Amino acid sequence: MAGYTIYHNPRCSKSRQTLALLEERLADKGITPEVILYLQTPPDAATLKRLVQQLGLKHPLALVRNKEAEYRSAGLHADSTAAEVIAAMVQYPKLIERPVVVHGKRAVLGRPPENVLQLLD
Repeated sequence: MAGYTIYHNPRCSKSRQTLALLEERLADKGITPEVILYLQTPPDAATLKRLVQQLGLKHPLALVRNKEAEYRSAGLHADSTAAEVIAAMVQYPKLIERPVVVHGKRAVLGRPPENVLQLLD
């Protein structure tokens, strides 16, 4: 069984709630999720493309926090190409919606935190 990875921002209440739920449900299985503090260790373009695919999103713009100042700084808009959006998320990881939880070939967005239950075996 593949492990669990969470792209986490400890300052975000939904991210903290999702991590707590994940840890609670995995503890009895002796599994500890890998926590990636993505603001400190941003994912590269290949990782972001894979996450978009694992999340089942049609366009990476669906993974972007469009109310952040960095959205405007990056020059993003509704018609931005996938490549432009990925490049912006690499440059400004704060744009990445959080938390993203990955298990095997699947991923979910922890909004609401209960979405993570879809990944539990």
